[in-house]
Amino acid sequence: MDNWFQSKWFVRIISLAFAILLYVFVTIEVEVDNSEGVTPNFTGTQKEVELLKDVPLDVRIDNDKFVVSDAPEAVDVSLEGAVSILTPVVRQKNFTVYLDLTDLDKGTHTVEVEYENIPKELSVYIEPKEIDVKIEERATATFDVEVELINEDLVPTGYEVKKPKLNVDEVMVVSSKSKIEQISLVKVYIDVANEKESIKNRELPINVYDSQGNKLQVSTKPETALISVDIDRPSKEVRLKIPVEGKLPGNGTLKSLSPEIENIMIYGKKAEIEKIDEVVSKPINLSKINESKETTVEIEVPDGIVISQKKVKVNLELE
Repeated sequence: MDNWFQSKWFVRIISLAFAILLYVFVTIEVEVDNSEGVTPNFTGTQKEVELLKDVPLDVRIDNDKFVVSDAPEAVDVSLEGAVSILTPVVRQKNFTVYLDLTDLDKGTHTVEVEYENIPKELSVYIEPKEIDVKIEERATATFDVEVELINEDLVPTGYEVKKPKLNVDEVMVVSSKSKIEQISLVKVYIDVANEKESIKNRELPINVYDSQGNKLQVSTKPETALISVDIDRPSKEVRLKIPVEGKLPGNGTLKSLSPEIENIMIYGKKAEIEKIDEVVSKPINLSKINESKETTVEIEVPDGIVISQKKVKVNLELE
């Protein structure tokens, strides 16, 4: 027996036999897996499915002549194939899905979504697979642009928002003739909630609406506008009045009442502060004063007004 293992021909025959048995074993396993619908799991060849949602849909058409309505902006794409091929495609997303309308005339059409730059080894499923589109002749019109402040009531008290300024007075709308006939309003909105500083050249989208207030999906040139809004804090110095009530105990007499300040700054909308010439504190009750002293009074703040300080020290001198 030892002589057999020392023979190179014996070793070769045994190795060949093991190789044949291993091949037969693997073949049987693959056939069993295939019969059960299981894909053999070899490194780099395992199949997977990846769902890519909201993949941008490109619409190819003669934009100088036609416009397209009812086409979605994105579709969902499922890719199936070997991991080694699938993974780079999913990561890079350098493929394109599109509608080819270049050979179609105006009217309503059902068009299949196509794709390019996806390896042929991958299976591709697109949802929706077909899309109904309406092709119409291109039309243009010019409209005035309006601007509207929103949340102006949320501007901090004491601040005043001036009239906003746009860098454009009108825009060109590009769409179908039927869509342009629906246009009732072209507007830009700017939110000024909690703003204390002036807004300079904030870029905002231009919105187009019909008479019912529904937003229309049309193209505008330019697509955005630059808006500037001055936000001021008007102020005014007014007299501070400190009233008294009641009588001093015994025969005491109030010789002097001296507040630490005689005037105070108020802040608010210009039209409101112009109506105010003085602010008044809560009255000092003399019946509780029995000696010269320093006290603090609280200032009553008018609605919609901010003052520089809410409390003032007052020196009372008796005799």
